Amino acid sequence: MAGAGAVVSKSIGLEPNIGNSNPVIVGTDCGVINSMGLPNPGINEFIDELKSLNLDNFPLFVSIFGYTENEFEILAKKLSKIPMVKAIELNISCPHSVISQIGQDPEITRKVVEAVRESTDLPLFVKLTPNVTDITKIAKAAELGGADAIIAINTVRAIAIDIETGMPILSNIYGGLSGPAIKPIAIRAVYDIFKTVNIPIIGVGGILKWQDVIEFFYAGASAVQIGTGIIREDLDIFRKISIGLIQYLNRKNILNIQDLIGKTHKLIRIKREKK
Repeated sequence: MAGAGAVVSKSIGLEPNIGNSNPVIVGTDCGVINSMGLPNPGINEFIDELKSLNLDNFPLFVSIFGYTENEFEILAKKLSKIPMVKAIELNISCPHSVISQIGQDPEITRKVVEAVRESTDLPLFVKLTPNVTDITKIAKAAELGGADAIIAINTVRAIAIDIETGMPILSNIYGGLSGPAIKPIAIRAVYDIFKTVNIPIIGVGGILKWQDVIEFFYAGASAVQIGTGIIREDLDIFRKISIGLIQYLNRKNILNIQDLIGKTHKLIRIKREKK
């Protein structure tokens, strides 16, 4: 009701998981570091909760994680039977969990995506980690596996230290940095991936205002996700961004925001051709 086009759940696994012990979140000058540890009620309880809501037309995307191809496949099959679930997001990129190893290997990524693709007809989005040497190889592997879209990026691996004790603040030591600090990294990832795949990209990372959304679209995104921005700006962030986008498009005499997708690539190409 605040203006978002859809809602993405936290990641759901096969079994209940309490996650890491506190502290699991620490604020920084440039964002937030979290090390939640994938807490969730397990797929069966999650589905029971969804059924109790009786909101079949609600635009819900469910994020899932697993440790094997079979686990991902089971999760996707179960969710495919729930009318409220409109798309599945594969979390193969959590930086403070071993599942990140999946998203760091192109071959494993492709196999996991293939397994899920064979088990569901729902739109399938794959969320990638920036903590790799070449994110385009992972994106291409996901596309070859049958992904309908790429989501870039997940959080950046980080640590915060308490200078009084000299110890890491997070119980897990490592966490994932989100917020404004990672936006340039996310823009770069989207820009590079756009040149590599032929499926849409959903941009994520440090979006606080409408200008950030425009930048993601120019780089090649077709849509965006907002997470930390809700903490910083509250739910009114969606209304503010929507108003800003409309005003920008009107000022630029642009009839459809889709015309902005990847425009930076076109402008660079034109500039090079002129030379």
